[in-house]
Amino acid sequence: MEATTHDVIIVGGGPAGLTAGIYARRSKLEALLIEKMAPGGQVLSTHWVDNYPGFPEGIAGFDLSDRMRQQAERFGLAIVSDEITGASLEGPEKVIRGVEREYRTRAVIVASGAVWKKLGVPGEERLAGRGVSYCATCDGPFYQDLEVAVVGGGDSAVQEAVYLTRFAKKVYLIHRRDQLRACRILQEKALSHPKVVPLWKRLVESVEGTDQVEALRLKGPDGLVPETLPVQGVFVYVGIQPNTEWLRDLVPLDPQGFIPTDDRMATQVPGVFAAGDVRKKMVRQISTAVGDAATALLAAEHYLENS
Repeated sequence: MEATTHDVIIVGGGPAGLTAGIYARRSKLEALLIEKMAPGGQVLSTHWVDNYPGFPEGIAGFDLSDRMRQQAERFGLAIVSDEITGASLEGPEKVIRGVEREYRTRAVIVASGAVWKKLGVPGEERLAGRGVSYCATCDGPFYQDLEVAVVGGGDSAVQEAVYLTRFAKKVYLIHRRDQLRACRILQEKALSHPKVVPLWKRLVESVEGTDQVEALRLKGPDGLVPETLPVQGVFVYVGIQPNTEWLRDLVPLDPQGFIPTDDRMATQVPGVFAAGDVRKKMVRQISTAVGDAATALLAAEHYLENS
């Protein structure tokens, strides 16, 4: 690829990055998308997406991602594989540094996403999307009248446990301590709900099942005899990590590492925008990532026209 200055570089190839790329090329901008793995992001490994508009029967995560990629490429979006390690973002020309080479651009859209922290136990990776989930809003309706578990004790875990009571017959709330870390009002709401069953001082030792989650193997932190908990689903809420390490000291981040933006998706650094899960916001869904990206690209286009 020739050394040229692009109008916009998009870092990250999930739904936000691909949407930004589609909008960029439809606006005839010289755009480049950089993704360290295959375009599609976490949606690639999502077994089934049931809440994205336009697919009344649902769609496999891989198929949805692939359609987005094909659409972006139909408009002529250039996509390269590289891992971004740093950048220089001050001034009108910005430099994005990858393992393979450097890239120059007038504007940047950060769509590098975030990853849910995992338990790191046997069966978790193998059954991801087949009973192991990190998003109750995405997958909760699949568990109508079934028994599920939520692992964690913070606000997200407790809030999602309550949300899951709309569908599940029983929701086990598994926490390694003997009290929750969530705010008091959420604790009271969860612990007073007849469908929520707290399991204190438990750790998940493994996720059991052949093709779907069938049970959790639990142990106590003080050496209690392991026990088997039959469930059809497990929702893991032990933290989320944004992919912003390469941006530290370059763009202001919140204490968790997410990027604060205004309603135009602009960061505090002129010409740098953020979209999708990497952004500080309340909801992380495919639909919100797509909306963020459309806004970010149109705001970047306005920036380019006026700089």
